[in-house]
Amino acid sequence: MDLPASLQAAVTGFLLGLGLIVAIGAQNAFVLRQGLLRRHVLVVTTLCALSDAVLIAAGVAGLGGLVARSPVLLTVATLGGAAFLLAYGLLAAKRALRPARLTAAEEGEAGLGRVVAATLAFTFLNPHVYLDTVVLVGSLSARYGGDARLAFALGAMTASFLWFYSLGFGARLLAPLFARPAAWRVLDGLIACVMVAIALSLLNAWRAG
Repeated sequence: MDLPASLQAAVTGFLLGLGLIVAIGAQNAFVLRQGLLRRHVLVVTTLCALSDAVLIAAGVAGLGGLVARSPVLLTVATLGGAAFLLAYGLLAAKRALRPARLTAAEEGEAGLGRVVAATLAFTFLNPHVYLDTVVLVGSLSARYGGDARLAFALGAMTASFLWFYSLGFGARLLAPLFARPAAWRVLDGLIACVMVAIALSLLNAWRAG
């Protein structure tokens, strides 16, 4: 028995959204670390999911084509994102090289404003976010019409909420492992490598383009 068109579109959107977001990237690495430290996890995960929802809605509404056709917007987003990721990568490398603290409690409480600013920066200063949510999801939604198009967008948004909440709140299951300084050093070392690698890939893509 065939599924209704709207349900098919919703499932397709959900699987596409999940496939795009479940990857080792700057935003996911940040959410994972916040989850391990148990710092403002609800705020971070909700901001990430809502930001994705807004970008997906913009893409489905037609902004994807505009961004794809604007070299200026892509250049600004690429250079700004690369600079931010390089800076954060260096900070992560510094944390990895110095003696790591054992638990989240020993790390001290980061201000909510700083956490919110970092979350928004990881979301909106990363060109990959625009390419995935606005351009790709937006362009693929064009083949649907009416309710099916809305269902496609809602499916992709649902994937973002499910992933970020699972990543942020599920991270605490790894807390016993990260009670050891060596685990924090490895995590921050990996985060540094991911941030720098993404930044360099953005710069290389910009130069090649």
